[in-house]
Amino acid sequence: MKKLAPIILFVYNRPIHTKHTVQALQKNTLASQSEIFIYSDGAKNDNQRESVNAVRKYLKEIEGFKKITVIERHANLGLANSIIDGVTKIVNEFGKVIVLEDDLVTSPYFLSYMNDGLSLYENDENVASIHGYVYPIDRLPETFFIKGADCWGWATWKRAWNIFEPDGKVLLEKLTSRGLQNEADFNGSYQYTKMLEDQIIGKNNSWAIRWYMSAFLEDMLTLYPGKSFVENIGNDGSGTHSEETKVFSAIPNACFTELTKINVVENSHCRKRIEEFFLSMKRNIFYRIYNKIIRVFK
Repeated sequence: MKKLAPIILFVYNRPIHTKHTVQALQKNTLASQSEIFIYSDGAKNDNQRESVNAVRKYLKEIEGFKKITVIERHANLGLANSIIDGVTKIVNEFGKVIVLEDDLVTSPYFLSYMNDGLSLYENDENVASIHGYVYPIDRLPETFFIKGADCWGWATWKRAWNIFEPDGKVLLEKLTSRGLQNEADFNGSYQYTKMLEDQIIGKNNSWAIRWYMSAFLEDMLTLYPGKSFVENIGNDGSGTHSEETKVFSAIPNACFTELTKINVVENSHCRKRIEEFFLSMKRNIFYRIYNKIIRVFK
């Protein structure tokens, strides 16, 4: 039997979301055979201390995994620094990892999909990661590759995480010098370049945009499922870095068959479908704003 990748779960101050995430993970077919590391970030201020402590109290009750290690941060590192530090430490020790945050509810087959993908593409130097979430788009193939990397339930290897560049300025210089902004932005349908620029000037502290750009600039690919194995329940306005929206809603896939290896090339058809999804998001935002204005005038 293949050696399973350890799971890393990052949590902060949302006990209800954390409980939903853990309970779904416990129902995974490989949970009892998997080791899990849970990083609990420290409270940012006194107002957050009670909710952070509530999360930590719940973490002490968790069962159902091969081994559970809880790392309680004494200070508040913030999500980006906590993830960069935690992933680097665990992936250097184990060679591969599966990464989740406290608002990602998984299918019972999430771990099976992840471990299959990690095993199949372990020695493919052009593969950066395996991703568990996919946008709510119909009629996609069982699996496909897209250039870059992603952040809602993902897995990677030490060889791939080694290319992660934490300095946004370095990434932006490489991006602009090669004139790749439009490609990185899915033909202008999503503002990834703007997100990177905002990270550099401190408007956001996204580790995910730096992971995406690090892989993109190395021409590395990420494997996606045709149907999502992850539902993000954090788009309810409760998160530090998210707003309330249902546009990304996806019911976790309740079926799974062992993965078969595909050619490690970007699927241009799927990339186009994702561009169309991004454009539809823009239209939805426009119509929501328009309808709000109409209601105000009425």
